[in-house]
Amino acid sequence: MSRQLPPLNALRAFEAAARLLSISQAAAELNVTPAAISHQVKALEEWLGVPLFRRLNRQVLLTDAGQTCLKGLRDGFDRLAATVEKVRGRAGEAPLTVSAAPSFAGKWLLPRLERFRRAHPDIEMRIDANSRLSDFDRDNVDIGIRYGLGRYPGLRVDRLLAENVYPLCSPQLMRGPPRLRHPRDLARHTLLHIDMPVMDEAEPTWEMWLRAAGVSDVDWTRGPHFSVSSMAIETAIAGQGVVLGSDVLCAADLAAGRLVKPFDVGLALDFGYWIVSPESAAERPKAVAFRNWLLAEARAHEASEDAAPPSQKITNLPAPKGRRFRNSTGALPDRGRNSRGRRSPRP
Repeated sequence: MSRQLPPLNALRAFEAAARLLSISQAAAELNVTPAAISHQVKALEEWLGVPLFRRLNRQVLLTDAGQTCLKGLRDGFDRLAATVEKVRGRAGEAPLTVSAAPSFAGKWLLPRLERFRRAHPDIEMRIDANSRLSDFDRDNVDIGIRYGLGRYPGLRVDRLLAENVYPLCSPQLMRGPPRLRHPRDLARHTLLHIDMPVMDEAEPTWEMWLRAAGVSDVDWTRGPHFSVSSMAIETAIAGQGVVLGSDVLCAADLAAGRLVKPFDVGLALDFGYWIVSPESAAERPKAVAFRNWLLAEARAHEASEDAAPPSQKITNLPAPKGRRFRNSTGALPDRGRNSRGRRSPRP
């Protein structure tokens, strides 16, 4: 089917002028005269039949139609540039790009990454660690590590790690004063809260843990809240409170003695970490090598957990008043993902 499109030069001229809100700056960027930019924009407006700019004395502003046109063109040019780069073969020379949330990247992945570099010195790495949802195609991401229930239609999915949460604090805080010997002693300490919107009503809370531990006289609502897990963990390491922390994210800190478990009672979660990648990229040699290494590291992590003294993991929790739970741990099913695996990473 043939596409009715305006001339590419007109589209380029408008996109530059609209993005910069300046005819002269657009002319400098495209190495043409301001008159040429104005001519191309005028031609595009005539082709579309609508004005794209409001022209003032020494300023141009976008109309509603211009704003709509700019958004579509910007996305289109970004995808066109990515496609051209792949066709030119740069994708084969690019580093292996791994997308992960900042807390997981900083607390679990990076402390282990040197082992992968030693095993595969020929593979260059790029870690895309941010809370923004990555688009595999646009961002040239090869592998993503997602936090959820593992339902990612259209992607290859491998289970990486299950997760439990425990009260965790610094050794100094546990020794006191005041000492932390019994869950009731939490009433004399600061509780650190991690807000995880990805889990909605299934988020593990101090209310859930205290009820599981049989404690009712501790005010679980007090204490600061953090939107990023690693911030709450670092606050606990600094001796400023007790965090309900993940045995995955806190593994290195527990092993190094920066954190301790004052009470060996944990909440087992249905949510966990998953390796995801597009089917088209899943079998590339670099992606296969990294995925196999991740799975081996996860097995080693879980083996070390199994070798530790047994912990009491609470799985059958009654739902707190006003909350909705759909299984024994309160984890809700994954909702509405598309082929890009769009599920919010854990902070």
